[in-house]
Amino acid sequence: MKHQKPHILLVNPWIHDFAAYDVWAKPLGLLSLAAILRLQGLSVSYIDCQDRFHPLSTKKQNPTARSGRGPYVKSIIPPPKGLASIQRNYSRYGILPEWFEQDLNNRPKPDMVLVTCLMTYWYPGAFETIRQVRSIYPDVPIVLGGVYATLCHDHAVSHSGADYVMAGPGEIPVLDLIEEIFDFTRPLKFDPENLNTYPYPAFDLQRRIGYIPLLTSKGCPFACTYCASNILQPKRMLMKPDRVVEEIVFWQDFCGVTDFAFYDDALLVNAQKHAVPMFEQIIKTGRKLNFHTPNAVHIREITPEISELMFAAGVKTLRLGLETLEFDQREIDRKVKENEFNQAVSNLLTAGFKKEQVGAYLLVGLPGQDIKLVERSIKIVKRNGITPILAYYTPIPHTAMWEAAVAASRYDLASDPIFTNNAIMPCRQSDFEWDELARLKKLVRA
Repeated sequence: MKHQKPHILLVNPWIHDFAAYDVWAKPLGLLSLAAILRLQGLSVSYIDCQDRFHPLSTKKQNPTARSGRGPYVKSIIPPPKGLASIQRNYSRYGILPEWFEQDLNNRPKPDMVLVTCLMTYWYPGAFETIRQVRSIYPDVPIVLGGVYATLCHDHAVSHSGADYVMAGPGEIPVLDLIEEIFDFTRPLKFDPENLNTYPYPAFDLQRRIGYIPLLTSKGCPFACTYCASNILQPKRMLMKPDRVVEEIVFWQDFCGVTDFAFYDDALLVNAQKHAVPMFEQIIKTGRKLNFHTPNAVHIREITPEISELMFAAGVKTLRLGLETLEFDQREIDRKVKENEFNQAVSNLLTAGFKKEQVGAYLLVGLPGQDIKLVERSIKIVKRNGITPILAYYTPIPHTAMWEAAVAASRYDLASDPIFTNNAIMPCRQSDFEWDELARLKKLVRA
C-alpha cells in the first residue's frame, strides 16, 4: 500500500474508574510521538477523549485558571465484571460518546489510528475507544500502545480489539510499522538514544494549553519493588539543562503558560550534572514560572543547595517519594534512611518552602500492611512540618512485589488487570472498609 504522506490519528482514550481528576495529567508519550511523526513528514491529528474544554461541553471550567487543572466530564456506567460489589459509582471520565463520534466523522479519514492507555486497570476506557473508532473506520488499522500494552501485553493482544499491540517505547516500532504498511520511509531526523534531538511534544494539538509537562530525563537507576519505571524505560537518558530551558522558554513565549510539571522518575538523581545547572539556568532567565513534581523526587538528593535552587526557580508543588516510615524494615526500596528524611525536610523548610507546598507520599494498601503503621507514618510526617499524602498501592505485573500482591489479594489479580485498581485496595484479604480510609484522610487533615 503506497502512500505519499499517510495521515495518523492519535487518540487519548476515556478513563473508566471510580474516580479521576485532571491533576497534571496529560498523555505526554502520545503527544511526543505525534511530534516525532510530524518531524518525519507524516500528517497527524489528535482527539482527546478526556478533553475538559470540548466545545459541546456544558460543564463549567474556569477559563482563567492558569494551571488548567480541574474535573472531567463524568458519566456513570455499569462497573466491570467482578467489581459490582464495590459501593461506589463507576464512571466514564471524558467527553460523551456522541461527541467523540462527531469528532471522528468531522475529520478526514485517517490511514492509521494510534491509541494509548496509561493505567493497567484503565483498559476498559481504551477498549471502548477502540470499538468506537472501529465503528467509524472499520478498515483502518488501529495500534494500541502505552503502559497497559507494555505491562499487560498478552491481555491487550487477546482482548483489546486493536490490530497491533506495541510494548515499550513506541517511536521506532511505530515508524517501522508505518513503513511496512504504507511503504513510507524517511531518514530519521532524531536520535532515539538522545533526548536532546527529540522535537518538543505536540502540545499545540490540544484544545487548550493550561500547563506543560516536562520530561528532562528518562528511566530511573533504582528498582523499587512496587515500581515499573525500570521495566517501562530500562535505559537512563538525560536532556541537557540548556535544552530543557529552551523548551520552557519556547512554551511560555508560544502560549503564555507559566506552570510546568516535571514527569521525570528521577529528577534529582545525578543532580550536579543535571538538576543543579538546570535550575540555575531557569533562575537566570528571570522569568516568573511555577514548577510542580507530581511524580515525586528522591529524598536523599535534597541538599541545602538543591532546596534553595528549587525554591528560587519557582517550584511550588513538591512531592517527596517517602512511601513508608518503617525505616528499619524497608524492603520495598533503598532510597532513604530516617536521618536523610529528617534532614531533607529541614533543608526544604529552611530554604523557604511552606508545609502546604511539600507533601510526602505514603503508600497505603501494600501486601500485609498494618493500617496502624500508616497512621503512625502520617503523624510522623506531620510532626516534621510537611503534608502527608496518601498514595494507594497499585499491584503492577513484572515488578518484584507482584507475587506478594497476588498472594495477598482477595481477587485473582493475574486473571484480569481490572482487579489491580488501587481504589478497591486489592491487596487486602477482606473487603476494604471505607470508614477506615475516611479515618486516615481525617488524620491527614487534622
